[in-house]
Amino acid sequence: MSDLPVPVTQFNLRLLQTFMLVAENLSFRDAAEQTHRSQSAVSTQVKQLETQLGITLLHRTTRSVVLTPEGRELLEGTKRAMHEVNLGLRKIRESADIKRGRVSLACSPSVAANRLPQILATFKKVHPGVHISLMEQHSADIFHMVRQGDADFGVGPLVEAVDDDICFEPILEDRIMALVPRVLLANTRKTISLKELVTMPLLLHTPGSAMRRMLESAIDAQSLKFDNNYQCMQMQTLVSMAVAGMGVAVLPQSVLKGVTSSHTQTLRLVDPSLTRQVCLITMRGRTLSPASAQLAQVVRELIEDGTKPSRRRMASTAH
Repeated sequence: MSDLPVPVTQFNLRLLQTFMLVAENLSFRDAAEQTHRSQSAVSTQVKQLETQLGITLLHRTTRSVVLTPEGRELLEGTKRAMHEVNLGLRKIRESADIKRGRVSLACSPSVAANRLPQILATFKKVHPGVHISLMEQHSADIFHMVRQGDADFGVGPLVEAVDDDICFEPILEDRIMALVPRVLLANTRKTISLKELVTMPLLLHTPGSAMRRMLESAIDAQSLKFDNNYQCMQMQTLVSMAVAGMGVAVLPQSVLKGVTSSHTQTLRLVDPSLTRQVCLITMRGRTLSPASAQLAQVVRELIEDGTKPSRRRMASTAH
């Protein structure tokens, strides 16, 4: 089949598509039904292709259709070619989707405030045409938005009691710390036990938050009690209250990383040590769009230490 009487560029692709349907079904009738044409029209097109090639592709009888060796070779070669064409078209489409895509991201407030700005800025430098919609939400709302498709994916803490339809991919281990006013603990230290912590006035998240549940579970496990006069929704409010000397704020290390105040000290919580896992949150079985998948990959790369990946590396992951 190397010396064809007609150049490949002059083939009628419709004839080739008709031949593939007949060859795959081994039936002129099935091919006719799929193309909404008569059997005679389908048969005529296959004969036209055979005439162009100068070879017989199918042996026809009243009861069966059988591929000739040349017909089998053409069918397999055409399948490979179509696969390559489809692969090329898919890459072009995905590249275009990344350049002009839209991403909806639901994120917990602590991550949105402390980790996400640099991540989004880095992503936008490489993909300026992608429109990103960011929604700060607490855990339950993140799960709801991901389920409903209002968010392509979420970034937030791991929560155990969630239905199996939500998938958690851990991307950051965030140690729990205590921001202690020096008016409550003057001597400089590095750690504080939970038993000692609960003797001080605590500044906590509102009930129902992932951080609040984690801390209360640890306190209950040791049969301890705590004094909580102030409950806040935003972690930055807890930081400000601690700096003002109103109590001890119990917060993730990532939130306290940029806090510099001579009025407080940041201590690692021990006995027990507590850690929250920050995760990529997706709907199980749902495929992310190319733009969403690319942003999710950049989140994975930058969430832990803030190191910028090279533009070359980011571009390579887009294909």
